[in-house]
Amino acid sequence: MAAKKKKARKWSGRVTRQSDALDLKKGVFKLNDPRKIAASLKRSAERSHRRKADPYRSALSMLTFYINRAGKNLPASRRKKLNGAKDALKKLFHKDKPKKKKR
Repeated sequence: MAAKKKKARKWSGRVTRQSDALDLKKGVFKLNDPRKIAASLKRSAERSHRRKADPYRSALSMLTFYINRAGKNLPASRRKKLNGAKDALKKLFHKDKPKKKKR
């Protein structure tokens, strides 16, 4: 009797699909417009009652997690769009103001 092979499952894919903090729209990271990606992440973060941080940090964390886990397999054009979504998130959450210098 031959032993059955188990399918290799990646925990990072499961996190993206079934996050404990955010309920993401299916295919959000495959959208072509960085502003649409950011708007969807913002909507998910603001609606979530399970997140531990503020909505901006939760949305940015999920985006950064996706970019980091894709690693070398992420094409440069896709990485550019996802990094553009980071900038769009900052604008949506009004975090694009320069910080004041401490004296």
